[in-house]
Amino acid sequence: MTKNTSGVVMKVVILAGGMGTRISEESDQKPKPMIEIGGKPILWHIMKHYSGFGFNEFIVCLGYKGYLIKEYFANYFLHQSDVTFDLGANKTTIHSSVSESWKVTLVDTGISTMTGGRIKRIQPYIGNEPFMLTYGDGVSDVDINKLILLHKKTHADVTMTAIQPDGRFGVLELDENHMITRFSEKPRGDGAWINGGFMICEPKIFNYLESDSTIFEREPLEKTAKDGKVMAYQHEGFWQCMDTLRDKNHLESLWSQGKARWKTWN
Repeated sequence: MTKNTSGVVMKVVILAGGMGTRISEESDQKPKPMIEIGGKPILWHIMKHYSGFGFNEFIVCLGYKGYLIKEYFANYFLHQSDVTFDLGANKTTIHSSVSESWKVTLVDTGISTMTGGRIKRIQPYIGNEPFMLTYGDGVSDVDINKLILLHKKTHADVTMTAIQPDGRFGVLELDENHMITRFSEKPRGDGAWINGGFMICEPKIFNYLESDSTIFEREPLEKTAKDGKVMAYQHEGFWQCMDTLRDKNHLESLWSQGKARWKTWN
């Protein structure tokens, strides 16, 4: 099992309030972070990854159908246990339980609040401390220890995991006669790096978050980057967001085949 070798203790903030409109086949019934991979919400997979590195305190920013996430954790102990309900005696017996040592704070940050606004709303639960931040729909095998070491070394205000996503479609290589010479099934994108989440933020980032309409990835990050205080941790391992039903089915296939590279825990 991977352990926290950095000696750092931080809360993990997870943005889990969006509508998930591009995966409406499932998000009509539940918030996107509660869509299941291998019988567990993708939110659980993300938390297990952090927990594998020794980070067990979470603040989850709720919005759309957030009550379902509250109900999930309210009943989490029962979800993980063998239990007998003696209805006649009004008695519940827990036979066995395998449960994580997580502390989970669930904060209603509004239905239509933007990402920056959601982060601003959880400031009272963070205080004047650095914190980790990610999205509730992306899994990765990113090394959290290395991410922390880079953040500490560079003294950045924000350290962001940068990834190069695979292309959506295979590409064909043609010769001068238009003959196909090679198929590339899963090419990298155009070489550009994008925000893959799994960030570390210093508390001064709250100074850039003005209202519920603030989009974290725009003015706050742009201003911080202009000041030379945003560092990229370039991750070339596994990363996958669950933006569409196609993505969900891909992750489900990897899990069922035992090829879930984001499963970094035992």
